[in-house]
Amino acid sequence: MKLLELLRRKARASYQELADLTDSTETVVQDQITAWEKDHTILGYHAVTNPEIIGDTSVSAFIEVRLTPERGGGFDRMAMRIARFDQVVSCYLASGGYDLMVVVEGADLREVARFVSEKLSSLDGVLSTATHFRLKTYKENGFLFETEPETDRLAVSP
Repeated sequence: MKLLELLRRKARASYQELADLTDSTETVVQDQITAWEKDHTILGYHAVTNPEIIGDTSVSAFIEVRLTPERGGGFDRMAMRIARFDQVVSCYLASGGYDLMVVVEGADLREVARFVSEKLSSLDGVLSTATHFRLKTYKENGFLFETEPETDRLAVSP
């Protein structure tokens, strides 16, 4: 499990670096990662990028969805149907006042609004939605987007 946690934080590390950090061999690490990829323990890898630096003007929304559970299937079939839409980045079953938390991305506000009104809200079994737009990201997948400016001054205390 130590290897898996290292991969979650340092996916670009070489097999040798991972072997050194886990007191293992490069071959054992490579074989384990290959096995995890084959059995879908590891589903993929991605870079966390800062949209302000790369000029990404796309829009992200967090959508609370209330559903009618299906007999014999609960929320699973509806959740999988919603998760298959191209606009959906993530889809989670959640506790609280709603059933699903759906993360959607679009080129602009209108694209997200069209998705919600034409595709999501019109599905049989969807009782209601509440859309919240991401305004600014402070931390994502363990990475801080802004850091405290470094200063050469000593802190002054009374």
